[in-house]
Amino acid sequence: MPKYLIQASFTDTGVKGLLKDGGSKRRTAVNLLMKSLGGSVEAFYYGFGEGDVHLIVDLPDNTTAATVSLVATASGAFNIRTTPLLTPEEIDHAVKKTVKYRAPGR
Repeated sequence: MPKYLIQASFTDTGVKGLLKDGGSKRRTAVNLLMKSLGGSVEAFYYGFGEGDVHLIVDLPDNTTAATVSLVATASGAFNIRTTPLLTPEEIDHAVKKTVKYRAPGR
């Protein structure tokens, strides 16, 4: 199943919810969300700095990952950035493909 890195930054609404409910309730809610979409959470961490929440999740496909982003963003509690993660073997496969490409201006 494809893996994704999801990084979220809280909005004011999200921080208020976190202060009210605590961190473990958010983790439970995220686990339930991923499970309802046929996925799972591999890692869930809070941080400070550029991102407030850092997840590694397994989801069935890009459409499902987009659903997670849309639902979380629509809540008004988060700004989300989702990055598809590729294994070294997937990169091995990618670099072996033959393509015809001309860079602009060449």
